[in-house]
Amino acid sequence: MLAAGAGAAGARSASSSEPAAAPAAATVGSRVVPVPAAVRAGGGTFRITRGTAVEVTRGSADAGRVAGYAAALLRPSTGYPLPVVPVPAGTRSGAAAAAPGAIVLALGDTDRGLGDEGYRLRTTPRAVTISARTAAGLFHGVQTLRQLLPARVESRTAVPGAAWTVPDADIRDVPRYAYRGAMLDVARHFLTVAQVERYIDELALYKVNTLHLHLTDDQGWRIAIGSRPRLALYGGSTGVGGGPGGSYTQDDYRRIVRYAASRFLTVVPEIDGPSHTNAALASYPELNCDGTAPPLYTGTKVGFSSLCVPKAETYAFLDAVIREVAALTPGPYLHIGGDEAHSTSAADYVTYMDKVQPIVTAQGKTVIGWHQLDSAHPVPGALVQYWGTAGNETAVVDAAKHGTRVIMSPANRAYLDMQYTSTTPLGQHWAGYVDVRTSYDWDPATFIAGLPAGAVAGVEAPLWTETIRTDADVDYMAFPRLPGIAELGWSPAAAHDWNAYRVRLAAQGPRWQELGIGFYRSPEVDWAAAGTDAP
Repeated sequence: MLAAGAGAAGARSASSSEPAAAPAAATVGSRVVPVPAAVRAGGGTFRITRGTAVEVTRGSADAGRVAGYAAALLRPSTGYPLPVVPVPAGTRSGAAAAAPGAIVLALGDTDRGLGDEGYRLRTTPRAVTISARTAAGLFHGVQTLRQLLPARVESRTAVPGAAWTVPDADIRDVPRYAYRGAMLDVARHFLTVAQVERYIDELALYKVNTLHLHLTDDQGWRIAIGSRPRLALYGGSTGVGGGPGGSYTQDDYRRIVRYAASRFLTVVPEIDGPSHTNAALASYPELNCDGTAPPLYTGTKVGFSSLCVPKAETYAFLDAVIREVAALTPGPYLHIGGDEAHSTSAADYVTYMDKVQPIVTAQGKTVIGWHQLDSAHPVPGALVQYWGTAGNETAVVDAAKHGTRVIMSPANRAYLDMQYTSTTPLGQHWAGYVDVRTSYDWDPATFIAGLPAGAVAGVEAPLWTETIRTDADVDYMAFPRLPGIAELGWSPAAAHDWNAYRVRLAAQGPRWQELGIGFYRSPEVDWAAAGTDAP
């Protein structure tokens, strides 16, 4: 039996009949975020040397790409060649059969309980073996292997004399929720393709599997629509505070989608409405009830704009936009927004949502909307994204009782744009100040009172960009809070323990320094204990 919740300060280690489990659990439990579901002792410590190769199941292109990714990750710091060696399926699926010194990525694990994303990682002096039923599981296992190695493994130049050892461990790991997301608002301030790709890499390290892109808002429209070119050319020409704005060509967007897929993240595009639409209203006058386009907007107020719900032009517009965006997006979801529609009457809001949802489903996509969608009529299979703070919203509970599942993003816990404290320089505080413990110390399953068991589809950490412009800004707001939200989504509820987590979080500090992530050094975490340099 494996020790469940191995990171919880040793309180949930294996039974006394398995005395070897606790040391392995303690080792992994002091390093890995999200904490694995179960850990016990492996067969000994493994060391990467110049002779190490990455063995991978032959015949799977996806598994081969994971092996190439793993080798490319490890080569710069180790200085070793780490060749990728394809082997026939089933011939070298374990350490005993592996070539001496191999890192084995074995596809086709027979453990059905691993599902679509779970993995098994085992170390012996001879090999480290990651097995999974899917390439996504192998990829997540590589992220755990990465965190088990010294932080200097993230160096992009060789580190002479380093001992690249993987501790003794036998890990069986599966996610708590299938949906584990992060949202990036590129509408308030435009972020380039390279900036989005950089964030994808940061998300992948913590087993986040969904990137929600907030592509449209009052301040900017960020994706080119062939049938409505002024949306990007004019509506995308500015952002909060003015400036040049920006937008993605369709090839740019395809590149983001491909890059995300290479890290096993699904992209969820958001086309917000009926509010948060000033960029569209300014671009096409016919979308306004009076036929007059408003000026472009560069402020930060919300809720003042609305598409004209009674006009047929609105739905012809939405059909054209959603058709193009859906065709560019291989993932199953399309987000239709729906929050802060203060300038839309309640009746018009229901009408709008009832008309836009079938446009989405006609393209074969699953609807996601902010939780105000529950005041309309969510279509079967739709998901709502909860961003409230009180946890007493009866409409969300009622909709969940009728089958509408919930993505949990409470603003006073999961919003990465909230200030940490009153003195931190970036962000807002309308939902309160959200320090690192506050962002971690809650349970997605119980935050909303009365929510039925099984109603939570997952979690998402949104990063709105009213005050965010640069990679440094993104890093400062996302780290160290993002890994905590990722752990809430991945690790079993029994493993969530602040005192244990803050130790593992501190251990991430040296890794972030190697990666060039300029994080907020929260006083709640003892960074110095993990060897993190002073700012």
